[in-house]
Amino acid sequence: MFTRALTRQPGPDLAGGLTTAALGAPDPHLALRQHARYVEALRGLGLEVQVLPPLPGHPDACFVEDTAVLAGSLAVVARPGAPSRRGETGSVAAALAGWGTAAAVTAPGTLDGGDVLAVERTCWIGLSGRTNAAGAAQLAHLLTPLGWDCRQVPVGAGLHLKSGVNHVGGRTLLLTEQFAGRDVFAGWEQLVVPAGEAYACNTLWINGTLLMPAGFPAVRALLVGLGLPLVELETSEFRKLDGGLTCLSLRS
Repeated sequence: MFTRALTRQPGPDLAGGLTTAALGAPDPHLALRQHARYVEALRGLGLEVQVLPPLPGHPDACFVEDTAVLAGSLAVVARPGAPSRRGETGSVAAALAGWGTAAAVTAPGTLDGGDVLAVERTCWIGLSGRTNAAGAAQLAHLLTPLGWDCRQVPVGAGLHLKSGVNHVGGRTLLLTEQFAGRDVFAGWEQLVVPAGEAYACNTLWINGTLLMPAGFPAVRALLVGLGLPLVELETSEFRKLDGGLTCLSLRS
C-alpha cells in the first residue's frame, strides 16, 4: 500500500519541454488544473502528497518520477538520460530525505525512473534512449542484495518502459502489443492494450484503485474486468510532452 507521494507543479515554461509527440504545445494553465485533479485523486486514495513548486528553467520537471526510484527501503536518485533534465535531481533528492536509504546513479550510467517498474520484489528495468546498460546495472547492484529480482527489458520504440508496461493490481500487467508475451514477463497475467489506445497503457494502480487517462474506452473495458474502482483523469497537456499518470509522482 502506498502512503505518500511527491509531485511537482508544471511551470509556465511547460511548452519548452522535450517531446516526440506532434500534438501541439501544452497549455500551462490547463496543465495546472489537470495536475491539481491528479493530486486530489492521490489524496482521496489516502496518500499524503507533497507538491513541489515549479522549477524554473526545467520545463520537464513536473515529470518527477524520472528523477528517482523508490523500491522498498531504498531511495535512488536517478541520472536522467536527457542532459537538460539533470538539474532536476537536487531538489528531488532533498525532498526525499528520510524516505529511505539514499543512493544515486553515477556516470557513465543513465537512468530514468520511467524505465523502472518495481512490483512484489520483481524490478523490470527498461533499456531505452534514456536508460543505458550501466545505469540499469547500477540499480540492479543496489536492489539485488535487498532481495529484488532485477530483469532488464529492451524498450525499442517508445520513450520509457512504463509507456508500455504497468502493474494493475495482483499479478496482472497491462502491456502494449510491443511487450506482450516476452519471456521476461512470464508468470504474470497480461492484459494487452489495443494498438490504437497504447497511450492508456500508462495506468496507475494506487491502493486498489486504478487511475487511467480519460478517453480510452477499449482499455477501460479491459480494466473493468479486474473488478477494481476506476478513476479517469484528463491528461491531454501532459500527453503533448510524452507524459502520463505514472510520470507525475513518486510513490512510496
